[in-house]
Amino acid sequence: MILDKIQTPSDVKKLKQKELEELAGEVRQFLLQSVSKTGGHLASNLGVVELTIALFSVFDLPKDQIIWDVGHQSYTHKLLSGRKEGFQTLRQFGGMSGFPKRKESPCDVFETGHSTTSISAGLGLCQARDLQHQDNFVISVIGDGSLTGGMAYEAMNNAAQLNSNFIIILNDNEMSISPNVGGVSKYLQSIRTAPRYNQLKENVTDTLSKIPKVGSRMVTRIRKTKSGIKQLVIPGMLFENMGLTYLGPIDGHDIGALRDVLEDARQMNSAVLIHIVTQKGRGYRLAEKNPSAFHGVVPFRLNDGKKLVRTKAKSYTELFGETICQMAEKNPKITAITAAMADGTGLKQFSKTYPDRFFDVGIAEQHAVTFAAGLAAGGMKPFVAIYSSFLQRSYDQIIHDVCMQELPVVLLADRAGLVGNDGETHQGVFDISYLAHIPNLTVMAPKNGKELVAMLHFAETFDQPLAIRYPRGAAVTAMEQYDAPIQWGKGEVLEAERGIALLAFGSMVQTAMEVHESLKQKQIASTVVNLRFASPIDRKLVAQLTEEHNIIVTLEENVLRGGVGEAISAYLLEIGYTGSILPIGIPDAFVEHGSVSQLKEMLEIDSTGIEQQILELYSR
Repeated sequence: MILDKIQTPSDVKKLKQKELEELAGEVRQFLLQSVSKTGGHLASNLGVVELTIALFSVFDLPKDQIIWDVGHQSYTHKLLSGRKEGFQTLRQFGGMSGFPKRKESPCDVFETGHSTTSISAGLGLCQARDLQHQDNFVISVIGDGSLTGGMAYEAMNNAAQLNSNFIIILNDNEMSISPNVGGVSKYLQSIRTAPRYNQLKENVTDTLSKIPKVGSRMVTRIRKTKSGIKQLVIPGMLFENMGLTYLGPIDGHDIGALRDVLEDARQMNSAVLIHIVTQKGRGYRLAEKNPSAFHGVVPFRLNDGKKLVRTKAKSYTELFGETICQMAEKNPKITAITAAMADGTGLKQFSKTYPDRFFDVGIAEQHAVTFAAGLAAGGMKPFVAIYSSFLQRSYDQIIHDVCMQELPVVLLADRAGLVGNDGETHQGVFDISYLAHIPNLTVMAPKNGKELVAMLHFAETFDQPLAIRYPRGAAVTAMEQYDAPIQWGKGEVLEAERGIALLAFGSMVQTAMEVHESLKQKQIASTVVNLRFASPIDRKLVAQLTEEHNIIVTLEENVLRGGVGEAISAYLLEIGYTGSILPIGIPDAFVEHGSVSQLKEMLEIDSTGIEQQILELYSR
């Protein structure tokens, strides 16, 4: 196999055209075999096999630098840079990351996990190169879905001022995680369906050049004006008008054509955008037919695509999707907003049932929040569902456009807490810290699925900004016997004893109950409180607990700094509490990939680790 001979990035440059094409087939088979066993991102990686091979055959890595936007499509990049063996541990605890990782290889020049960043990062690398008088090439790859994010245009606008080479590759597969929406999608579609203007341009140029005496001058004059030949045949000319040289569209699965255009781009002393058209899921019929279903996969059978591990329990995401549909049936003011994640946030059914009240704004979290604020100011009740790690991108909009105006927007922070195998860029462990301190914003979290439904109904009639965070995965069904009505700012006592008070928030309530039962077997009494609210803290309840508890433990699946534990600790010191305080949460560090259970054990926030910390304090 040719793939077995690829030990370093330079090995690809030794291959002939036919061998490169054979390599593409081998890479696809390897990815299918590997990802079907480990899980991971599949469809996006199958779509960029030829592009990655072409890049490695034209450029000299790691001297030349490639930045992959989002980064989940970097599997072929990892393969060709000598990390084939690492795929046995892909996205597993202690194993190879599913995203670019600087400490893994010098070929991973910039770590990416959120979209719309590669052009900005690439431009920075270009300027660093020029300031140090280096001669390497910088290539930023960005998907068409990412072009719904404003940061990409900020970077392109800046890149137009560059007087040295910078190559931007627009990987246009007509698909982000959800179908692309809006004007950018329509614009790219118009280019895809336009005549083969490159051939037309060459024919016109050749014809004009043959005119005696004046022909060459005519060609030069046309090239110098923005109303050039391309302007006549491409609608809009968005990229050229921004100051970038545009090349394409190019068949993204034709290695020869890709190498040719990359060689052309190398010769330019300015920013150039190469538009390639690829097929997401290429080479695997099931992924080609349904690329969204094969975006991120768990282990599955190759012959039919069926998951090897299935769960019948409903997830928090599914419960949210079902509940908001039921609420919207009775309340015509309810609207739902997502940022290119209709499936991932559970809003697919809402989009079908209430299409006029569903808004997918594309990968544009900042816009999503301010758009929701506008809806609320206009009298609607918007629910904005965004993953916790992506919601942090809209921090300023939450403060300025929602909370400052006290608009009744409901923020749903899905996948809050540890999410597992996607690693640092996706762990939702900061949302309490960046939300709970904002004035006018109430922050809640349910202990189980039943309480999430109750919180959504509470949110429907709440006339202030509100955020509800909930974890990835199956909704907890335990503790359903505890169902005290939700009152603003009030916690819920689940087990009332003395000595040790366990104040838990959201996903950690179930863990607190497990710790409580284990302590009881050791004849150690403890009280369990479901805080329900991170902001406001139930100060009255906390003060009452100080009377009969000489140890107060806070539990949260969030970083400790700025979290619930810090807020409660500050209040306890304020009221002169003389007992012991034990805040338990995630250390102030970025948490790498692994299963949630493995990560909790490592961080000592599983029931065993928490009990051990309590017993150590108790014994003193």
